[in-house]
Amino acid sequence: MATQAREFLDPYTTAAENESLTPQKKIDGLNEIISATHMGMLTTRCATGELHSRAMSPASTEGLQFFFLANNASYKFDEIEADNHVNLSFIDTKTTNWASVAGTASISRDQELIKKLWSPYVAGYFSDLGDGVHKGDASDPRVSIIKVTPREIRYWVSNTGAVGRALEHAKGAITGKLTAPGEIRTITEQE
Repeated sequence: MATQAREFLDPYTTAAENESLTPQKKIDGLNEIISATHMGMLTTRCATGELHSRAMSPASTEGLQFFFLANNASYKFDEIEADNHVNLSFIDTKTTNWASVAGTASISRDQELIKKLWSPYVAGYFSDLGDGVHKGDASDPRVSIIKVTPREIRYWVSNTGAVGRALEHAKGAITGKLTAPGEIRTITEQE
């Protein structure tokens, strides 16, 4: 669809897009959403095409790279190896701020990085299998890193509270006029 047609047919998105922020301001806004949520959804595609999502907590988001510690015996690893295109999504239900991260995933067993990212919280997802190898700690061979490198990040920041958003939507419903009680921001691969 041509840009002009999209702008005409989707005035909400056109009105909400904020392209005037510096890359650092956009990154700061994204980090606020991720800090508020602590948990995101990682979506992968299986071999037959279905999308599978699961809640995961990033071990690190340093430098706009998202690192997760996970059990490499789980299906998500097979799915990433078959198709490394993934999506991460985060939502702060208190503000309705959300983020969608489209990117590619890679898998690593870098022991130094695993030890750096390891926390007792992660150990709860592994158990000691009693075989002397799978001990549920940072040296367990099941522990791997999923690194998501963004290609594009789009996120929404509300500029009003819950009451303000409700009033804006009600006003729009009554008057038929457009309301955009927030901003859509995009961080591109180049930024």
